Amino acid sequence: MTEGEYRVGIKFNPAGDTDVDEIKQIAAALIDKIAVCGNNDRCTALAQTAFEDGAMWAVKSITKPDQDG
Repeated sequence: MTEGEYRVGIKFNPAGDTDVDEIKQIAAALIDKIAVCGNNDRCTALAQTAFEDGAMWAVKSITKPDQDG
């Protein structure tokens, strides 16, 4: 498992939602890519955290029902 896959929890998708899988795969790939090509450790870490956060919020937007429904 890559660092990106670990950080986004690539294997955790209880509902088996394909959109969740896709979001997590893309975020994991971004995390892994910046680990390879990033030149500044601080900026790399911040970018990776932002991708991880973005994946979490994207998954939440897909899986969490509206308050009214």
